[in-house]
Amino acid sequence: MFSQFRNIDTAFKHIKRFSIFLIIANAITICFTIYNNNRIIDKAYQKIFVLYNGKVLEAVASDRKSNLPVELRDHVKTFHHYFFDLSPDDKAIRASINKSLYLADESAKKQYDNLRESGYYNNLISANISQEITPDSIKLDVNVYPYQFTCYATQKLRRSSGTTLRKLLTQGFIDDIKNQTDDNPHGFLIRNWEILENRDLPPKL
Repeated sequence: MFSQFRNIDTAFKHIKRFSIFLIIANAITICFTIYNNNRIIDKAYQKIFVLYNGKVLEAVASDRKSNLPVELRDHVKTFHHYFFDLSPDDKAIRASINKSLYLADESAKKQYDNLRESGYYNNLISANISQEITPDSIKLDVNVYPYQFTCYATQKLRRSSGTTLRKLLTQGFIDDIKNQTDDNPHGFLIRNWEILENRDLPPKL
């Protein structure tokens, strides 16, 4: 009779262990299923289908963080393009400068006012000088907010008598204002912008 009780007790322990194992296995299976389903859903949301010339093309979406350095550099390039790519025409200069001022704070307006008061733009117009800028490199620090940048660029001033190259070095900070508009498509704003260096380069021999 006691052996029967022992057998029942042993069988109960086995059933108890098996039940615990089954519960744990079910919990692991459920967690894996939920994780896998979420991963599949995320992948599905990252797929974008674009209709182009009657053909369905698949594109892959990515979060903004992975694209952040590219967007920041493009914002800096666009600002410098509007601020420094100038033709010898007063209306064209003002239109281009106004576009640049949408991308920066009052520090850019201050630099513009200083150049205007010094007669810089009048000299471009009177001497019929067209000015172009080529950004050589843009150094970014995306680990600290606001994002600091340093822009190294070359200016090319074309006049009837020849072409002058000028070295340009600027720096500033970029804020994410989280408000994209037609005038500011990236939704960034350059702050505390300053021109560190702007000097003529020696002519190439």
